[in-house]
Amino acid sequence: MGVTEDIADDLARETLKIIEATGDDAIVKQVADTIGGSSQTMEEAYLTAVRVRRAEKRARELLSQHGKAPDASGA
Repeated sequence: MGVTEDIADDLARETLKIIEATGDDAIVKQVADTIGGSSQTMEEAYLTAVRVRRAEKRARELLSQHGKAPDASGA
């Protein structure tokens, strides 16, 4: 990935950890608004990363329920 996507993904991962610990989903908008004040491109990359990470979590949970969760290597 490029620098923008790497930073956005790091921020998304950190945000999702905070949400998991606190249950405060409003942090996503707060971070997005803060980023968007300086870079709309970064804001869009961040929001995309949050959506992708959430979708991945839901998919892995579904696969786990069916006993087909791949290991970390993707095998």
